Amino acid sequence: MSTIDFARSTRSRLGLEWEIACVDRRSGELSPAAPELLARLAPPTEFPHVTGELLTNTVEIVSAPHHKAANAVADLTRMVEQVHRLAEPMGVQLMSSGTHPFSQWFQQQVTPGNDRYATLIDRTRWWGRQMMIWGVHVHVAVDDRDKVLPIIDGLLTYLPHFQALSASSPFWSGETTGYASNRALMFQQLPTAGLPPQLPNWSEYEHLVADLTHTGVIDVLSELRWDIRPSPRWGTIEVRTFDGISTASEIGAIAALTQCLVEHFSRELDAGRPVPTLQPWFVRENKWRAARYGMDAIIIQNAAGDERLVTDDLRALVPALEPVAADLGCVSELADVLQIAAHGASYQRQLRVAQANHGSLKAVVSSLVRELEDGRPSRH
Repeated sequence: MSTIDFARSTRSRLGLEWEIACVDRRSGELSPAAPELLARLAPPTEFPHVTGELLTNTVEIVSAPHHKAANAVADLTRMVEQVHRLAEPMGVQLMSSGTHPFSQWFQQQVTPGNDRYATLIDRTRWWGRQMMIWGVHVHVAVDDRDKVLPIIDGLLTYLPHFQALSASSPFWSGETTGYASNRALMFQQLPTAGLPPQLPNWSEYEHLVADLTHTGVIDVLSELRWDIRPSPRWGTIEVRTFDGISTASEIGAIAALTQCLVEHFSRELDAGRPVPTLQPWFVRENKWRAARYGMDAIIIQNAAGDERLVTDDLRALVPALEPVAADLGCVSELADVLQIAAHGASYQRQLRVAQANHGSLKAVVSSLVRELEDGRPSRH
């Protein structure tokens, strides 16, 4: 069994990845514009940059690593502006949500010339082709490999908070699904996606990876597409729970919340205190509740099974994390978490737009496009 080295990194520095969909200006349908857009951009040699993804309708914006969430978000905003300038003459607009409200999965094209994507589709077939979904990934650096798995276990307690705040996929192929995050349940159909196992130590993680590699389940570590995972190459924990997020301000809020929680747990471990965890069956139930009910989810808070409305829990959590946020320079971004709780997550705004426009899902796409351009949620 080979060891998995965890890169040295500056504690609590963060990086962001934002998946963005290309849509046709007239129809609102997804557009396979990413290859042409990427050809017009300089090839990525450093951060921040723009890169391709599984489908030709998607570009991914990647920030440089930063100490402050605001600086990472500024990277994303600057790169989106570049892509927007190139997309405009092509009749292409940009939006980000967990799913597209009405485009059909079978009409989308897999990015050609990428062996990793070809292997994924060949193996997963129908479910792989269904992955017409978008997300945001937040990397937060950890200064000690032995802290990584305990912090991940602690973060799983807050997975429903992450999911409810970012939920933006109430529609699928023109249907109202009844779920705040249909993406969350779609994505976990892939064999190496979904919730991570709760492992006692790094050695057990290495054993797991060795077993999966030996049996051909994965070829490389990045094929473990867990909702929260170690990212040894970068020396980070990567939180991948989030649906596509339509505004820069909401990305800032969610990045700050993630960064503060990682730093809080790191401090607890430094002080010799254990990180509270949930039983795996509670974690699984919380994920489903947040995917189904979003900001109306009643979540399981602790191992004793106490429950609370997720928005009430957020209203208590944000003030508790403010001292950490002050140290990290993200107090205003963390406060925006409460703005989402007060005014509604993306899935709620999308449903309101559809209702106000007699069920028009094209109006929903137009609203998502405007939100990305404005950088802040619309108030419907």
